[in-house]
This record gives sequence, C-alpha cells and structure tokens, in this order.
Amino acid sequence: MTSVATAAPAISPVDREKTCPLLLRVFVNEGQHNLPDAYHRGRVPSSELQIYTWKDATLKELTNLIKDVYTTANAKGTMFNFALAFPDKRGLFHFKEVGTTSVAHSGPDDKLTLSSCRLAIGDYMDVAVRVPAEDRRDRRVPMRRSGGERGYRARPY
Repeated sequence: MTSVATAAPAISPVDREKTCPLLLRVFVNEGQHNLPDAYHRGRVPSSELQIYTWKDATLKELTNLIKDVYTTANAKGTMFNFALAFPDKRGLFHFKEVGTTSVAHSGPDDKLTLSSCRLAIGDYMDVAVRVPAEDRRDRRVPMRRSGGERGYRARPY
C-alpha cells in the first residue's frame, strides 16, 4: 500500500498596491467567543471592528490591528483566539477555530493567513481576547482541604 502525499498549493503573495482589499468584520469579546445566537437573522454583536485587509494578511497582523483599538489588550501575555463565523444553508451560524496568537510570544499560528484559514468573502471573524491577571502573586485561589473544608491560599509565585 503506497501513500501519496500532496503538497499544499502555493499561495502567491497579493500585490497590495494593485489588489483591492476586502472588508473583514471582526467581533471582539473579552474572555470567550460570542455565542452563535448573537449572529442570528442579521443581528451581530455590538463590538464590531471593520478591517480592510487582504487574503494574505496573517493572524499576527490582525492581532496588532486589534491591539491598536483595544488598548487593554496590550498587556503582556494576552491571548487572542480566532474563529471564523459562517452561516450554513439554513442561516444558522457555526464557528471554526483557526488559531491563537499572543502579545508577548510568537507561536505557530502567527503566520497563518486568511486564505490558509479558508476565509470566504462574507465570513465574520470572532476573536476571544484573554487578558492575564494583573498581579498573580496577590491572586487568591480556591483550594480544597481534606475533610471537605474549603479554604484559600495565595499562589507562591
């Protein structure tokens, strides 16, 4: 039995001087993604950010554009979780997770392009922004003790 490996099609870079950009409607929510019901029957979440970009734009480029608008997302360690929101034939929206980027660290998803994420014109981008705790040393964490009592202790770091 032989296996045939197919190479991914080469994505040619877009000439941004000659190619018209597309409108990407981005919806940012802190903590978690918006619910699919938020996109029902023409309604959209109120946190819309309209970005004119090209299909060769990377998730890191989108992260930097979002950071420019939402200054609270500039904290070191902030995570951006990207998902495409698209309708099915009945008009119900579904999400497809496409990647995660971070403010302080580079990762494997930083160089993913919109075309490699299979973005179709008209899809929405839903972004969950997770801002880290301000000072983890003073944060109190619930802890279970033996005997069923519930106590709290400060984290040692």
